[in-house]
This record gives sequence, structure tokens and C-alpha cells, in this order.
Amino acid sequence: MTQRTVLVVLFDDVQSLDVTGPVEVFAGAETHTPGTYRIRTASLDGAPVRTSSGLTLVPDLALTDAPAPHTLLVPGGQGTRRPDPRLTDWLRENGPRAERLVSVCTGAILLAEAGLLDGRRATTHWAYCDRLARDHPAIDVERDPIYVRDGTVATSAGVTSGIDLALALVEEDLDREAALVIARHLVVFLRRPGNQAQFSAQLAAQTAQREPLREVQQWITEHPDGDLNVESLAARARLSPRHFARAFQAETGMTPGRYVDRVRLEHARRLLEDTTDGVEEISRASGYGTSETMRRAFVKALGTPPAEYRRRFHPAPAH
Repeated sequence: MTQRTVLVVLFDDVQSLDVTGPVEVFAGAETHTPGTYRIRTASLDGAPVRTSSGLTLVPDLALTDAPAPHTLLVPGGQGTRRPDPRLTDWLRENGPRAERLVSVCTGAILLAEAGLLDGRRATTHWAYCDRLARDHPAIDVERDPIYVRDGTVATSAGVTSGIDLALALVEEDLDREAALVIARHLVVFLRRPGNQAQFSAQLAAQTAQREPLREVQQWITEHPDGDLNVESLAARARLSPRHFARAFQAETGMTPGRYVDRVRLEHARRLLEDTTDGVEEISRASGYGTSETMRRAFVKALGTPPAEYRRRFHPAPAH
């Protein structure tokens, strides 16, 4: 088996979890299958860097001394706001030499500044997607997914999504079982699909200010299999359907129907991941009614039907 070198770029005010999350995944893969990965960290001059949370990281070497790696990983953090021009220049020159280019969070901004994302699909932390799209119109910015793969370039959203992307890369390099073992060891989800939204429905939507609307939000979450049409929800909020729909969107940022769709999808996804219930039973429990309706919802939102989703993301029994 060919050993893959993973070179992690360090700089002042880097987000520590953007570094340590993926590193722990690749280190876990090396423990699981020795000889798989060689992890190296490097800063511009080889000097220690201070992360945005105050931790000090000591790199293995200077970037100028680093040979071309298999995987070049660029983390994000506050240090990407005004990056050292020397770092951008190094990425522009050396990024194309890596067999695989990976960014976490606002590390995508560094890749963009170096011209390495032009003509590609990419994502970054939700708070910076608009900036990335505005400053780099040649990039097809996808605001929703937790990570995006475009050929040999992979970009992920914020912080913990770097773990999801690293697990996906390990599964690609080794196999699914290795990724499962690492995920269980790190006590994280097996692996969230890249096209999963950066937010859950509850996080994506703002919390309504008015008590009746907040109660409706909670009711939807607790009763995905209930009668959740606008008329029924409006009655629960003691509002007319028209007033309710307008008020709900104004206060939460999404329509009632969109919120219900997200809640039902998340509920079904969790049941597929965490239980052995049949697809028909899950479709009813999640408010879809039929397995065909749920299948269409999964294909539209995640690009995969429920059965395939379960095959890929349901943890195998521990031995």
C-alpha cells in the first residue's frame, strides 16, 4: 500500500479544530492500517503559530522545505481574513503539485486567493459564502453542503465538517470499514453525506419571537408524522392560514412547508442511521406516508434513495 503524505498548512490565527479534526481522522486511519498516512504540519518559516483560541502549534517544518504531498490540507480561521501574501504565493505555486487539494472552513478563501478554485464548485463556512462568491465570481459557490468534491479538489464548510470530509477521504483511500472504526473511536456520526445541509432545520431557521409560532416550531419537530399543513398549523397558532404563513416566514426565514420538509427529512435520516426499522415504517413515522414519497424526498435533497443512504451511513455492528 502506498503511503500518502498529508501536509497541513499552519498560520497565525488558524482555527485549531480545522487542524486537529482532520489530523485525528488521518492519524486514526494510520493506527487502523499502518503505513497509510504520514502527517506533516508546516508554517511559512517553520516557526510555531498561535491559533485563534490561544493554543500554540509547533510545525514539523517550513513550507519552503516541504516536498509535494499527496494531500495538501488548508484550514481556516481568523488568519484567512488578511493572509500573508507569501502564503498565498506558496499555495499558488505548490497547490497544483498536490494530488489532492483540501480546505476546511475559510481555508477555501486562501485557495481562492491563490486561484486554485477558479472554474470549480466549492463551499466554505456559511457566513463567508457570499464573500467568496462576490470576490471570486469564477467559483461556483454552493452555500448549502457541508463539503463539496470537484475532481481532485475538496472544500468543506465549517469546523466539524472537516472531520466529515476527512472521513470521506479515508473511505475513498481505504474502505468503509476503516472510516466506520475511526468515526466510532472519535464518537462522531459515521459520516454525514457531503450534500447534507450545513444546518439542521432548527438551526437553519431563526427562532420565532412570538410564543405561538415558537410552539408551532416545537410541535413540528416533535410530531413529524402529524397533520402539518398550513391550515392545521395556523389553527394551532390561533392565526388565519394567510397570516400564519406570512408571520412564520418573516420570523423564521423560511416557509412553513420548507421547515416541515427539513424536519421530516432529518427525522427519517436519523431513523435510517440509528434503527433497524423498515423503510415503510420510517416513512410513516416521518410523515411521508409512503416509501415512494420518502424516496423522492431523499433523492431530491440528498441525491440518494433511503435504502442506499442506510447502506452507506448505518453503522456496522461492532465486533
